[in-house]
Amino acid sequence: MATDNDTPAKAARMADFMCFAIYSTNLAYSRVYKPVLDALGLTYPQYLAIIALWEEDDQTVKSLSEKLFLEPSTVTPMLKRLEAMGYLRRERDKEDERNVRISLTDAGRALREKGLGFGKQTVAASGLSPEEFPALQKAIVRLRDNLIDAAGKAAD
Repeated sequence: MATDNDTPAKAARMADFMCFAIYSTNLAYSRVYKPVLDALGLTYPQYLAIIALWEEDDQTVKSLSEKLFLEPSTVTPMLKRLEAMGYLRRERDKEDERNVRISLTDAGRALREKGLGFGKQTVAASGLSPEEFPALQKAIVRLRDNLIDAAGKAAD
């Protein structure tokens, strides 16, 4: 870290890094999610995949991977496990066999009922007001999108 005139500044502490704040918050969030995920028998990434399918059933591995910000090679083994658990089906697209389509089973749709109320629980655990919580979420999404754009520009 340096000041505007490039003279060395006080050494940065871990608490000064935004990336650490986000990382450690994610870990704390995972602890809040753990009891519900354990009750559902899912990992957090599996839970996110199920939520994405609740929002839009019958989508491709590629589109689901993009929504989860993961590579298809990472998502595929997770989908195989969810299929083995009876929560979804994977089928080759009839129009383009290169694509695999994913759709929820009745058991996968039924998970939604078991997970209801979880959002209220996490908002309460955050200690934020009902107004602060969505404002912070929007700010974090904006940060994420800006970072993705910056990384894309750096790669060009």
